[in-house]
Amino acid sequence: MSNHQLLLPWLFLLFSFHFSQADVGTAATYTPPYIPTACYGNLASQFPSSNLFAAAGEGIWDNGAACGRQYLIKCISVAAPSTCILDQTIQVKIVERAQTSASRPSRGGTTVVLSTTAFGSIVNGSPATINIEFQQ
Repeated sequence: MSNHQLLLPWLFLLFSFHFSQADVGTAATYTPPYIPTACYGNLASQFPSSNLFAAAGEGIWDNGAACGRQYLIKCISVAAPSTCILDQTIQVKIVERAQTSASRPSRGGTTVVLSTTAFGSIVNGSPATINIEFQQ
């Protein structure tokens, strides 16, 4: 047996386990102004240079402990067909609480509210909400 043949079952097992740890939720988007935030106030340095950041919904806010957490997020479905960019997974940093953000989300009550850059990285168009798979 070649090394490739020995390695393939292990890689399959690794990736199967990795994705089985993800949760399912919903995401919306919000637009500037993004500051002040509940996590870091008016600090411009709180935002990653990629502009991939988010506001935590109440389900993951955790009394502010969500501040600074990183989440992997993938769009898994939207009401309009062909809206998700299915092969795209992004990493976002939580900088805000959705319920108190300076600008209002496109839809309330979602798991996360993504910056316009983050939202546009995983969907085509501008739906109000999407279904996501997410993992800390």
